[in-house]
Amino acid sequence: MPLTSLPLISLFASQKGQTKAEKMCGMLRQLIIRGALRQGERLPSSRLLASDLSLSRVTVEAAYGQLESEGYLRREIGRGTFVAVVLPDGALKKKSACALSPLISARGRQIIATDGCREPPFPQAFAAGSPDLNAFPHVIWRRLMNQRLRNTPSALHSYGDPQGHSELREAVARYLALSRGVRCEAEQVMILTSSQQALHMLALLLCNDGDAVWMEEPGYRGARNAFLVANAQLEALPVDNEGARLPAAPTARLAYLTPSHQYPLGMTMTLARRLQWLEFARRHSCWLIEDDYDSEFYYHDRPLPALQGLDEHNRVLYLGTFSKVLFPSLRLAYLVVPPALIDPLCRLRSVMDGHSAQLMQVVTADFINNGHFQAHLRLMRRLYGSRRETLLNELNMKLGDKLLIVPHESGLQLTVTLPGNDEQQLTRRAGDSGLVLPRLSPLYHGEPQRHGWLLGFSALRSAEIVNAVETLARCFR
Repeated sequence: MPLTSLPLISLFASQKGQTKAEKMCGMLRQLIIRGALRQGERLPSSRLLASDLSLSRVTVEAAYGQLESEGYLRREIGRGTFVAVVLPDGALKKKSACALSPLISARGRQIIATDGCREPPFPQAFAAGSPDLNAFPHVIWRRLMNQRLRNTPSALHSYGDPQGHSELREAVARYLALSRGVRCEAEQVMILTSSQQALHMLALLLCNDGDAVWMEEPGYRGARNAFLVANAQLEALPVDNEGARLPAAPTARLAYLTPSHQYPLGMTMTLARRLQWLEFARRHSCWLIEDDYDSEFYYHDRPLPALQGLDEHNRVLYLGTFSKVLFPSLRLAYLVVPPALIDPLCRLRSVMDGHSAQLMQVVTADFINNGHFQAHLRLMRRLYGSRRETLLNELNMKLGDKLLIVPHESGLQLTVTLPGNDEQQLTRRAGDSGLVLPRLSPLYHGEPQRHGWLLGFSALRSAEIVNAVETLARCFR
């Protein structure tokens, strides 16, 4: 913290003392005790600090000399004045520990209790759902960004549309129509920061306090947290080989579904089950959120078209993200909504974060429109498919008698189940060996029916997968 900043003027004025030198001593003691000035940090010269605070140099010299005699400062001829004191451990926290804890709302406590969502900053076996950033076409992306920076009008550096930039909305609408069978116009597409933001917005907009929301069991914790924060009541939807089963009675106004690739068990919702859900939503006027989080990564047959493409009555809200297909720090996702919800969602977005970064939106639109997006997806399917086969082979060879692989044909992770309930102990043991094993049991809202892990493979090279499975096998021994 430089001592030549303006806030020091008010801090100096707040000190109690008979002389200016005493006030100066009090200010510097306070900064040192707080930890704003640390041992070895060099202070400004007496002339510079006197000029900043409109004091005489004699006053500052007197204060420096007094604090040197007290042991706070150390002065070296020809080098300057330095902080000398070493505070004992915990001294900086003593005051805050003794202070009253801030009052936190019930909703705030509920958010904190979810423990948040933290992704590792670098690829680590077997953290789930991370793309391989080394395989991303950085040169192409940089060229597109430089073109925009050279040619883009200044409007891209100002505030943007809460719904998203029109170029990216049009590109997303075309892509979804061709690849996922989504039926929409660009006016129905909303560009957001993340799928998590979309879930929080939908929970706030569509749920009253105490409203019931259907969630797949097991299901995505991020969606569960979003609805709990909105004070909704969760009702479990058991899943079978056809996907999420329909509830016996229409007790909720909203259902969260992952029909293309059920999270986390991996089954695909059948066409018959999809039609049943759409008829149920029409008959009971409930909303269906379709989270199509990783359908781009299929390794055998193409996935069924989106549920939204079958919807004739505007009951489905379709959600997707660029975090897994491009790169996480891009912070762009998209939401396709029925016309009646466009304006309410835009107004809600305007009072949250306003809009997503304009430059990143138009560069992403260029990446799609110039064909780079589809080329990148084709390459990643081949790369991830090879790594998936490596993981399957290694698991079957080294751990075939210890765990069961849940079959599925798409995605960036494999779900495996354990025959016993020692998931927690094995996870700790693997963590001590450097492995990250996202657990299956916490994805149940009620009593876990299965124990196991979600093993991410997409960001790992084949050799890393082989070594990680060997490490995991040693944990069982």
